[in-house]
Amino acid sequence: MEHELRAIEELKARYCRTLDLKDWEGFRACFTDDFVSDTSRSGGMVIVGADHFVRFVSTTLANAVTVHQVQQPELRLTSTSTAEAVWAMEDVVRFVPGLTMHGYGHYLETYVRGDDGWRIATSTLTRLREELRTPILTVFVSDRIRRVLKRAATRALPQTT
Repeated sequence: MEHELRAIEELKARYCRTLDLKDWEGFRACFTDDFVSDTSRSGGMVIVGADHFVRFVSTTLANAVTVHQVQQPELRLTSTSTAEAVWAMEDVVRFVPGLTMHGYGHYLETYVRGDDGWRIATSTLTRLREELRTPILTVFVSDRIRRVLKRAATRALPQTT
């Protein structure tokens, strides 16, 4: 059991590392093919499919410098091949010099173990706080600002046919 929980911790660490290094192939390997990302509670959207999600993230963060950290996992095996977790998270995204978003919240996730190891099956991001920082001031991201950011992110989503 401890070995399985440790493997999930390593998977989440790999998620953060490959995301921040923009290793999109390694990042994609963290997910099941039918992965579902839900950031709607934090102003985002639901994206179904690992390829679609990775395409969105790689496009959205192509020029941003990011730092993602997770800690304090509450991990639970739900069967011999499934698990769930809550992770405390902190992220920093420098969009351009002088404009940085600093966020705090939680990932609520489920995992599936296949022949090639554990993969993230679903991930829901919740936010406790988001701040936009400039050299002059820091602005708390209100629900109104979040709606504007959601519209911008939706426009950045690659269209699939």
